[in-house]
Amino acid sequence: MKLLIIEDDENIISFLKRGFEEEGYTVETATDGEDGEYLATQNSYDVIILDWMLPYKNGIEILQSIKKNNIPTPTIMLTAKSEIDDKVLGLTTGADDYMSKPFSFKELQARVLALYRRSVSLGNNTITIQDITIDIDKKEVSKNGEPLKLTQKEYELLLFLVKNKNALVSNQMIQEQLWNEEEFINSNVIQVTIYNLRKKIGKDLISSSRGLGYRLEV
Repeated sequence: MKLLIIEDDENIISFLKRGFEEEGYTVETATDGEDGEYLATQNSYDVIILDWMLPYKNGIEILQSIKKNNIPTPTIMLTAKSEIDDKVLGLTTGADDYMSKPFSFKELQARVLALYRRSVSLGNNTITIQDITIDIDKKEVSKNGEPLKLTQKEYELLLFLVKNKNALVSNQMIQEQLWNEEEFINSNVIQVTIYNLRKKIGKDLISSSRGLGYRLEV
């Protein structure tokens, strides 16, 4: 899962980035509203964690920009504002959830997972595609009831393909989803990850178009 965290407090940024990366998430960050808006509207993320009070542009302005650009990425507002009117404003502007500071990392992670689960599986904690079952909460995959041992990247790639089922995804889209911008990957890493995933879940599920990308056909 790929997250964007827009927060101007360096300590919170460091805490959240470290925590989510330890759980296997890919995380990008911005410390002001202008950079945050640019990333949110130009790149693809699974969930955005958005502070309200930011330099240059505040969280409400970023939410407005996200909605204006018809970007469906679910957003959690993370802010010191806790008045009911503030929560109502955030939610009616387009936020999907709201957490007040101080907050519990475990609760935030649970809310992130809930939003992601809703976006890929209509609220269910399991996804079934032919003989493959994915338990999003447990991060477990099975085939005909037998557990499969996927690497973290294989699991994230499978979820990304599921989220974009029946659509063609390019190598660039996969790289942006599974790896941070600062991470260097060899040109064949994606192909190897696809190859290993197909061996485990079945070659027929994932089709390839030479030079264009891959498709999970449902």
